[in-house]
Amino acid sequence: MHFDPSQLGTLVIKIGTNLLRGKLAFEGKVMEAVVRELCELKAQHDLNILIVTSGAVGCGMTAMGIEQRPATLPLKQAVAAVGQATLMHNYETLFRMYGDDLHSAQILLTPGDLDERERYLNVRNTLNALFDLKRVVPVVNENDTTAVEQLRFGDNDTLAARVASKINAGLLIILSDVDGLFDKNPAKHDDAKLMAVVDEITPEILAVAGGPGTATGTGGMQTKLTAASIATAAGVTVAIANGHHKRIIHGVLEGTAPCTIFTVTKEALSHRKRWIAFGRQLGGKLRVDDGARRALVEAGKSLLPAGITEVIGEFEVGAAVEVIDSAGTALARALVNYSSGDIRTIQGHHSHEIANLLGHKDFDEVAHRDNLVLL
Repeated sequence: MHFDPSQLGTLVIKIGTNLLRGKLAFEGKVMEAVVRELCELKAQHDLNILIVTSGAVGCGMTAMGIEQRPATLPLKQAVAAVGQATLMHNYETLFRMYGDDLHSAQILLTPGDLDERERYLNVRNTLNALFDLKRVVPVVNENDTTAVEQLRFGDNDTLAARVASKINAGLLIILSDVDGLFDKNPAKHDDAKLMAVVDEITPEILAVAGGPGTATGTGGMQTKLTAASIATAAGVTVAIANGHHKRIIHGVLEGTAPCTIFTVTKEALSHRKRWIAFGRQLGGKLRVDDGARRALVEAGKSLLPAGITEVIGEFEVGAAVEVIDSAGTALARALVNYSSGDIRTIQGHHSHEIANLLGHKDFDEVAHRDNLVLL
């Protein structure tokens, strides 16, 4: 598959932790190679480029001589604060070295910056203003120094997908230390084959993904598939490629490098559906029985209290939740009409019983189908 850089509009590059690891915790060779390629692209094409980077904790570990990833949140945030300055210094130095008067711009985000519309619009306006300058490449990272575990993107794959979706990028390239998605684990099976193109992320494809990454990283192939689901549903094509290969960005664009391309879904979600499905941090989960599963997936019905078997987490009215089946498979994301406490009271009951159970009934549905997006 070939991509014309001049037609992409905006290219988002995510550089994973494994590409920035050295003998201790940070190594800048891949960063240098990628920045050099991006400078070439900026010089040759009218193209917006945005980088989503990992590496703040790794840089801090190197600077402080720490060999083990911090175990406590305060120490991790402190190490990230030290490392973020070094990380951005490296990017700025490289862009000045290889770019024709190019500069980097630091953007640190938390989920709330994308969840709340006013803050999201401010972020988008800032990014657009940076793109308009033509000489700036925004470098985005999660704000590890202030984000708490309950309010984190969780991994920069998800962050990259959400940012790419918000700015309507033409292509998201996720750079990792593997060539892409294989039909089985290549570390265990010599006959594993690279999946060059994925048109739909099915349960079978999800099953071949592994677990979390390394001591300094938080992501694995599962997080990359989640990111691909988010981006492709929003109309953004995704490529997973190996950042250790020479001139990997050009290779992906020209269709010569080994990689996995995730094509855009046939019907991209509307902006509102994107916001419901991926635009807000999840407040909790609702487990449903097989009857409710069929009603949601096969009949396109609303979620009623009778089909709910378990409420996971604490959340208020209007929160975004994930709907899962009895086996824990994600079925949908939805905005709820009742709080977690009220749903626990009415779960398993019919809608006509809600008023007696709660003393009031605002809605028949826990989540109306207009506020529910199937995954």
